Amino acid sequence: MNRFEGASFREAKLRYLDGDYQIITSGSFVVCAMTGANIPLDELRYWSVARQEPYADCAASLEADKRAGILPNQKRA
Repeated sequence: MNRFEGASFREAKLRYLDGDYQIITSGSFVVCAMTGANIPLDELRYWSVARQEPYADCAASLEADKRAGILPNQKRA
């Protein structure tokens, strides 16, 4: 089945846990907090438990951490 078929092509609501996530509202994708890209659930690999945000890739995750000011040796503005 094509992941873009049917009524299941809607945004899922998730609770992000350490190493896993819990589906609150079923759907087929989430939206990256940094890029706005749709991320199919079977491709979701990056998220923040503290901020409860998904990320499309490691670069988006790193940028979110930079903006949050939580990287080691990072000066807070």
